[in-house]
Amino acid sequence: MTITGREPILLTAGDFVLVPEIFSFTMSSLEPPPREAAAQHLETSPGVFRLGNPDGPVEIVAMVGHCAFASDDRALLVSLLPEVIHISGEERLTLLVRMINEETRADRTARDMVLRRLLEVLLIEALRSTVGTAAPPGLLRGMADPLLAPTLRRIHADPGRSMSVEALAQDAAMSRSTFFDRFRREVGVAPMEYATGWRMALAKQLLRQDIATAEIAQRVGYGSASAFSVAFTRYVGKPPRAYSRNATAA
Repeated sequence: MTITGREPILLTAGDFVLVPEIFSFTMSSLEPPPREAAAQHLETSPGVFRLGNPDGPVEIVAMVGHCAFASDDRALLVSLLPEVIHISGEERLTLLVRMINEETRADRTARDMVLRRLLEVLLIEALRSTVGTAAPPGLLRGMADPLLAPTLRRIHADPGRSMSVEALAQDAAMSRSTFFDRFRREVGVAPMEYATGWRMALAKQLLRQDIATAEIAQRVGYGSASAFSVAFTRYVGKPPRAYSRNATAA
């Protein structure tokens, strides 16, 4: 599997790959087949395709799908995930893929509901399988850091409190420079950039609920409605009221 801008990934039986952002990628044999064989493309049943010689032996079976975030903040979510997740030999993922394959092929009661839940669990399981210091920079790696995880949880739980790099560093029992460098290295963004992104994501959600701007400002850590409005407009590109009107109309 070759993803644009990255080294090729060698896939073996039982491997799982998740690409949270849209990248151009190709999958190919180690030894490319003859051009005429590669061009053959047959849909054997809805959503099931046979590539290559239809009478030849099956050399690889793969399940391919995609997930979409139903959120205005999907860009923020994607930016905090690893660019590529490649997992080998994870039995729980293999079991989930097998269950999804069986459910897809069967015509059982509540099939669509079961598939939605299985796909959600598959995504969560894939994400938490990457937790650890070997994971690429992102939220998952930050949450695996014992010194940064409490800070991230406090940002999530209490976005309305006063925040600064100095205060966050003090909470984490680190110097300002050490905390800043560690946070940016592990999470992939600067501490206040992350805090602002989280606050604005919550603000968007509250605006969609038609809550007063002054109350939202207090909930997400701004001293006044005007200060919040300026920050929101700078971050989102439109004032809170305009965002709320557009969200309600949609």
